[in-house]
Amino acid sequence: MIARVLILFCTLFMASCAAFDFPDPTPEDFAIHGIDVARYQGDIDWHRVKRAGTEFAWIKSTEGGDYLDPKFMDNWVQAKAAGVPRGAYHFYYFCRPVEEQVAWFIQNVPVDPDALPPVLDMEWNAHSRTCRDRPPREQVIRDMRYFLERVEAHYGKRPVIYSSVDFHRDRLVDAKHNYDFWLRSVASHPDRKYEKRQNWVFWQYTAEGRVDGINGNVDRNVFFGTRSQWRRWLKGELQK
Repeated sequence: MIARVLILFCTLFMASCAAFDFPDPTPEDFAIHGIDVARYQGDIDWHRVKRAGTEFAWIKSTEGGDYLDPKFMDNWVQAKAAGVPRGAYHFYYFCRPVEEQVAWFIQNVPVDPDALPPVLDMEWNAHSRTCRDRPPREQVIRDMRYFLERVEAHYGKRPVIYSSVDFHRDRLVDAKHNYDFWLRSVASHPDRKYEKRQNWVFWQYTAEGRVDGINGNVDRNVFFGTRSQWRRWLKGELQK
């Protein structure tokens, strides 16, 4: 009799849990917060940014095969001096051969063992006046693999892939990459917006963040895990 009561209780308990809609985590639920910046943020006081609790930053370095962000080197040097772990990101340009983009990134981003892994930023640029190309999925995936593998070989760290909801939907759903993803999702948790993409590690949750030391808005991001997982990820030891 007791066994039957326990079985009934467990069944009812599990059913009630299944019926309950657990809320998605919010950015405030994560321990590690960071930013990404480009020339649009102007002059940054990186020491104030550090004191504000910023624990990582990605800095725009290059775009295509001939554009270098004019604030990149200042931000690269000053962020490190302030003690903010930082890495560089490349904005992909669909009207330039991938080989030239790899060469341009390597030419302009120093090898620094203390840096975060490089980032390949893959998104449509609807505002571009010079390039409206939208290559097919097969070409996109092939060129991404070329970029990622050669950048990894040069810097000795597995790059991260940044993507937006529309680009991922159009080209990357279920694409198999042995690289972590950094996803833009300002309306809700990334799991609600990205189909078949569980290997995300960073979430860009707003473009209108405010951080002491930066005038105006700045993109804000969180790392998916705990502080101990963050330390393991920095060492390249964490596989999600």
